[in-house]
Amino acid sequence: MRPEYFPTDVGILPLAVRSLGLRLDSADLLTDISFELAAGSPTVLLGANGAGKTLLLKLCHGLLRPSTGEIRWTGVDAANATGRQAMVFQRPVLLRRSVAANIDYALATRGTPRAERRSRVAQVLDETGLTPLAKRPARVLSGGEQQRLALARAWALTPEVLFMDEPTANLDPAATRSVENLIRHIAAAGTKIMLSTHDLAQAQRLAGEVLFLHRGQLVERGDAQKFFTEPASDAGRAFVRGELWW
Repeated sequence: MRPEYFPTDVGILPLAVRSLGLRLDSADLLTDISFELAAGSPTVLLGANGAGKTLLLKLCHGLLRPSTGEIRWTGVDAANATGRQAMVFQRPVLLRRSVAANIDYALATRGTPRAERRSRVAQVLDETGLTPLAKRPARVLSGGEQQRLALARAWALTPEVLFMDEPTANLDPAATRSVENLIRHIAAAGTKIMLSTHDLAQAQRLAGEVLFLHRGQLVERGDAQKFFTEPASDAGRAFVRGELWW
């Protein structure tokens, strides 16, 4: 069900990426990347380590500026895009406070009134399964619990788009399953997910759409099932077969 906090008459999507390039220290790290990110099922940015996935996410989120090309929110609420999108990193930075206080602080920075914060914190803790940990210091949580808290804290801000960089890269299978279930829940609630991974099995479990990066270039883009069964490029076919093709 789409949450009430997503008004139907606003929106920041689609995100248009046109001829995007990133050059650092005389090296071309991303080259001529173009795509459109639309509402719907999760988009998975797939590719080997070093393909440029994290850089592309940071560019889309606004943490880096492109050397060439443009990144432009084109929805009816594009002018307010900064406050309607969020990002969760591979190694989340958490405050030395309780689980609940981490979520409350994020809401306070957005100017959410105290009474509304209490209600929203309780709702997010419940929906992410973190209520039993609400008073526990974030620094003593397991890796999987910390990543779930990072997701909960971002989701509490009601983003229309949520970027995630390798959200389960350092987690064991049980923690990975918990985080993936939470990702599915957030996506089902109406938030557009774009996440990066080099894990083919994870991409198969989560993706509706795949953007496949190879050596800083967008090699393939399209329906996830078609990519997994009939990749169109040599690099894509090698990746799906599990070959070390670089």
